[in-house]
Amino acid sequence: MYKAEFDKHIQNRSVSNAFVFFGESGFLIDMYTKMMSNIEDANALSYYYDEYDFNSAKAHLSQGSLFGDRNILIIKTEKKVPKKELDTLFEYCTKNPDNIFIYAYYGSDHKTYNNKKAFGKNSVMGVRFFHPKEYEAQNILLQMAQEKSVKIDKYTLTHLLNIQNGDIALAVNELDKFRVYDREITTKDVESLVYGLSEVNLDDFIKKLLGKKEFTEDLKNILEHGEDEIRVITAITAYLTQLYMFNIYIRVNGAPNALDILGYPAPKFVVDEKAALSLKFKPNTYSKLHELLLSSELKMKSSNVDKNAILLSTLIRLQKLL
Repeated sequence: MYKAEFDKHIQNRSVSNAFVFFGESGFLIDMYTKMMSNIEDANALSYYYDEYDFNSAKAHLSQGSLFGDRNILIIKTEKKVPKKELDTLFEYCTKNPDNIFIYAYYGSDHKTYNNKKAFGKNSVMGVRFFHPKEYEAQNILLQMAQEKSVKIDKYTLTHLLNIQNGDIALAVNELDKFRVYDREITTKDVESLVYGLSEVNLDDFIKKLLGKKEFTEDLKNILEHGEDEIRVITAITAYLTQLYMFNIYIRVNGAPNALDILGYPAPKFVVDEKAALSLKFKPNTYSKLHELLLSSELKMKSSNVDKNAILLSTLIRLQKLL
């Protein structure tokens, strides 16, 4: 199902106790995971990325609570949990309605969970979350602002979203800056207090990086104002993937076509710029760059690591490969 249908179940109090949240929007996956597990005095166990262990997860759901509290299991991962293990964990929720199991899948294989057959006979609710449209993002921000007692209208929230290039997670984080004001927040407040990604745009940062220019000061600014190290890595990976698609298309067809490559028309200056940049690197270089970035992303998702150090080391190594 999609978000709208799931919202109706929440309103009607007809939700299950087992969930698979997946899709394009990590922000909404996080938001609904928190919402469905926000139960006072519950006995919660959370696994992040590579921490998941089937035996201890199974033991958590199978144990009885001495005080009648509810057992909640949350798994957040980009790797797919084996189907047999998921089915077993779902079954513990079917047997015990006091259990709650949330499988928050952040990977890209959406087809696996996009049908009811994926969950067997268990009453599992699978919800796919797309990136929120502009009006949805505005409503979410407005709701968050009200919860944080921030007085701000939709027009100003739209301005905040635009400054953050539509990244709702960053916009929500910025709301805390306005909590000290006992008055309505204006666009001038937003401009003076919010450091927008538009000022140090990720695309501009990546172009500087690929141009083998000094990047440390820009990187410091980006991280200080809300960006996450993993997000920086994934943004670079996505940018290079797009360049590689341009490279292949041009070598096969002789000239770029944005509609064929990107799936949508783009301004000529954008197409020309990406086409020129894409041809600066050989296919073998693209392969090495992707291998480096994916390996570094995996390291960052391990527990107890210095993500900042891994990121800086990765970017230095990346420039040496160019």
